[in-house]
Amino acid sequence: MWKEVAAEALPEVEFRAPVDATALAEAERRLGRGLPAQLTALLMETNGMVGEYGTDVVWSLDRIVEQNLLFWSPDTFPGLYMPFDPLLFFGDNGGGDQFAFVLTPERPDIFVWDHENDSRLWAARELEDYLHRSLAGDGDWYR
Repeated sequence: MWKEVAAEALPEVEFRAPVDATALAEAERRLGRGLPAQLTALLMETNGMVGEYGTDVVWSLDRIVEQNLLFWSPDTFPGLYMPFDPLLFFGDNGGGDQFAFVLTPERPDIFVWDHENDSRLWAARELEDYLHRSLAGDGDWYR
């Protein structure tokens, strides 16, 4: 389903080999929390998506884990940004802004974190909406 949704928005979207349940369970163990159901389903079809100009619209599972562990670490950005604990980053726009699910309180909406001013803005209703907007839009479609 997720590959079809993405290809509707951008026929040239690139897919990777899917991840298996063991890799997902290990990722959740390392993160110390579960992944959103929509993201889990997508990763079981494709381990990330690459859009126009090589933009990582959805990161690989390994990158999701590594980036979130980095951002959740209390020593990474002390005093520079608001806490990232409620967010689960999973993709970017190629220019530094990153997209995330809100884990606390859990909701399907996608927000964008602007790395220049530390704002967190609503970007999409859920993952399918995000894929349509990000793959069919220009680099700043969420503004």
